[in-house]
Amino acid sequence: MEEDELLAFREQWKEELEKKTEQHRNVSSDVGAQLKKNNKCGYFGHSNITNANDQQICGRNVVSGKKHIRDSVKDQPQYVSIAAGLLGGRTSPLLDRIEEERARRKRRLHCEEDESNGAAPRRIISPGVKLIDQFIQDLNEINDIPFFDVELPYELALKIFQFLSKRDLGRCAQVSKSWRVLAEDEVLWYRLCLKDGHYSGASVSDSPCWKSTLRDCCTTEKIVKYNWKNRVGSISHLQYELGKVLCDVNSCDRLVIAGYTSGDVRLWDTLHWDSGASYLRPAHTIRDESPPPHVSFVRVIEAVACAAYENGCVDVWSTESGLEAVHHYQHLQRVCALDLGADGPVLASASGSEVRVDSPDDQGYWRTRCLTRLAKPVDGVLVVPGKRELPLVSVWAGESVYLLDSSRSGIEEEEEDEGARLLHSVYGHPVTCLDVMACRAALGVKSSGWGMNDGGNKVQVYSLETRQAELGLGNSPGDFTCINLRDAPPHLLVCGNKDRRVRVFDLRSGTSVVSLYAHHLGVTTVQADDWKIVSGGGEGLVSVWEMRMGAKLWEMHNRHPVRHVRFDASSLVTANIPDEKSPRGACITDDDLTAHRRHRGAICFYDFSADSSAQDRVLPICRSSYSETSGYNYNIGLAVPYDALTEPQTSGL
Repeated sequence: MEEDELLAFREQWKEELEKKTEQHRNVSSDVGAQLKKNNKCGYFGHSNITNANDQQICGRNVVSGKKHIRDSVKDQPQYVSIAAGLLGGRTSPLLDRIEEERARRKRRLHCEEDESNGAAPRRIISPGVKLIDQFIQDLNEINDIPFFDVELPYELALKIFQFLSKRDLGRCAQVSKSWRVLAEDEVLWYRLCLKDGHYSGASVSDSPCWKSTLRDCCTTEKIVKYNWKNRVGSISHLQYELGKVLCDVNSCDRLVIAGYTSGDVRLWDTLHWDSGASYLRPAHTIRDESPPPHVSFVRVIEAVACAAYENGCVDVWSTESGLEAVHHYQHLQRVCALDLGADGPVLASASGSEVRVDSPDDQGYWRTRCLTRLAKPVDGVLVVPGKRELPLVSVWAGESVYLLDSSRSGIEEEEEDEGARLLHSVYGHPVTCLDVMACRAALGVKSSGWGMNDGGNKVQVYSLETRQAELGLGNSPGDFTCINLRDAPPHLLVCGNKDRRVRVFDLRSGTSVVSLYAHHLGVTTVQADDWKIVSGGGEGLVSVWEMRMGAKLWEMHNRHPVRHVRFDASSLVTANIPDEKSPRGACITDDDLTAHRRHRGAICFYDFSADSSAQDRVLPICRSSYSETSGYNYNIGLAVPYDALTEPQTSGL
C-alpha cells in the first residue's frame, strides 16, 4: 500500500510540474514575441527615428518584459528551481558539505595528497532523462548526513554529547560515521561509568574500552539483582566455636567484626576465606582479669577496628598493619555507647554522662579531641559523616540531642555541657533512636502524657547547619526503634517501629510512601536502597522486600533477635545476637557442647554475586582433595574441580 501511495504521489507531482512548466513556457513565449516586436519597431520599422521620446518608450517596454520574466520565474515552486539546478550541473549545499567532509577525511588520512583536491565534482547528467525522474533519483542517492558542520571543533561536540545518556549515545552512533566516532569516545563512557557508581576513583587510562566495561557492569548488575530477588547465591556462617555468647557485630564492605562474652574480638575478611578469622589482641590482657570482661561494642571501617569492654576499656586496631592495638584508653565506668566515623578514623565513646572523642593527628598519633560531661546519662553517640577539619559528633541523652564541636573541648574545664550545642529537647518526650548524615539528622521521639494528643510518636528531621526542625514525620502508636537515613536513597528515610511496621518516608513531601507489616515482635534493624528493603525483627526473622510492589521476596529465620543488617550490591551480612549473655549450659566446660550452641547467636554472610563459584569464593575445605578425610566427607555432591566428569569417549562404530 505504501508503494502504491508513493507512485500515486509521484504521478500527481509530475502532472503539477508539467502544468507549471507549460504555463511558464506560454508566458515566456508571449514576452519573447513582444520583445521581438519592439525590437523590430525600434530598429527596422522606423529607421529614421531620432526622437528621444520614442527611445524611452521602447526601453520601458524592454525593462517591463524582463521584469515580467523574473516574476514568472519567481512564481514557480522552489523544488522546481532546485531540480533545474541539479540538471544544470550545480550541486546542492548538502552535497557540497558532504563532499567537503569526505575530502577533509582523505586529507587527514593521506597527508601526501594536496589540500586543493577537495573540490566537489560536477554532476554528469545523462541525456534524455526527465526533470522529475532525475530529481527523484538524486533524492534516493542522498543517504549520508553530515556531522553538525565541518567548522565545529571536536572538543565542542564532545561537550555537547556529554549530556546524553547511554541510550541516546547508542542512537547517535547509528546516524553516521562521524557521529559514531564521537559517540564512542572513551571520555564519555568513562564519565557514564563513574556516574553509575562503577570503578569510583579510576582514571581514563585504566580501561582500554570503557563502553565494554560499562556493558559488563550493567550485565553483572542485572544478574545480581535477579539473584537477590530469587535468593540465588551462597550462604556462609561465621562461627567462632571456641568463643562464648555473641555480644555485638559490625561490618563494613568486606570486613566483619564480632565480640564475645569471653572477651575475644574476631575479624573476618569475606574476600579471602583462606585467612580465616583474625584474633585482635586486647591491650588490657596483662592484668589477667578473671573472668575476662565481656565485649560491649565493636565497630569497623576499612582501615580501623575498635572494641569497648564492660570494664570501661577501649581498644583500637589497624586492619592493615597488624593485630596489636594501636590505641588504648579507659573510662571509669562501663562503656554504654561507641561509634566509629565512616569517612575517617574518628572514635566516639560514652560512659555514664561522659563523652570522649579521639582521632589521629597528622603524624598518626591518636589524640583526644573532645571530652565533655553532659547533665544526663548518654543513650547513644554517632559520628556525623563527611570530611571536616574537626570531627562532629551527635549525642542523645533522655529527651535531648546534642552536637559536640571539637573546637571547644572541655578537657581543661569541668563544666557541664561544655562544647555541646543543643539540637533538640522536648520535656517528657524521650528520644528512642537517631541517625545522621552529612547535613541532616533524623530522630524518633516518643510522645507521652499531653503529647499523645498530637497524634502519637513521630520522627523529627533537623538540619545540622541551621539546627532548625525541617519535618515532622509519622503518626504511630508504637515507639520508633530504628532509623536509617545515611544508607537510604536520596530524599528517602526508612524506619522501623514497635507496631510491627517498616515505613519509608519521602523527605520532599513529608508523606509515607511505603508501609509494610513486617515483624510481629517489632522491627529491630532496617536498611533500604533504590528498589529493596531488608529488615530484621525481634523474632529472629530477616525479610527482603520489593519496595515498589510492597511484596516480600524471601525471608530467613534464626533463633535470636536480629541486631545487625547491612548489605551492598552483591552481599548481605546479618547477625542474630542473644539478649541473655549467660544462659544455662553456655559454659565451654560443660559435657554437652551441642546443647548450648543454640544460645551463642549466629552471623550469616550471603553472597549474591554472579560468579559465586569462582575459586577465591570457595571455602578452603571445599578445595581439599579426596585424600583428606574431613574434606571427603564434607565435599560429597559439591561442584569442585575434581568432581568434573569427563565426557564418555565414543567408539566410532
